[in-house]
Amino acid sequence: MSKALPQGRWKLEDAKARFSEVVRHARTEGPQRVSVRGHDAVVVMSVEEFERLVPQKPQAPFVEFMESLHLDGLDLAREADFGRDVEL
Repeated sequence: MSKALPQGRWKLEDAKARFSEVVRHARTEGPQRVSVRGHDAVVVMSVEEFERLVPQKPQAPFVEFMESLHLDGLDLAREADFGRDVEL
């Protein structure tokens, strides 16, 4: 068994073996650090904590987005393309 780490810290091999527990702790106690070769590598956190830290921008509907680009003067016309002849 691995030596005890401070609360909220896991060695990678322990986190892999006890992933459900890591997730449960992240949801109830806060972010959980996972180390690789003695160095912090990742943090497992609840989705609520993640969304608090990285607020999601509301996305405009596609038509509104395209209209916001102000491409009124852009010529999007193209010549008819009838393919090409291919020798088989």
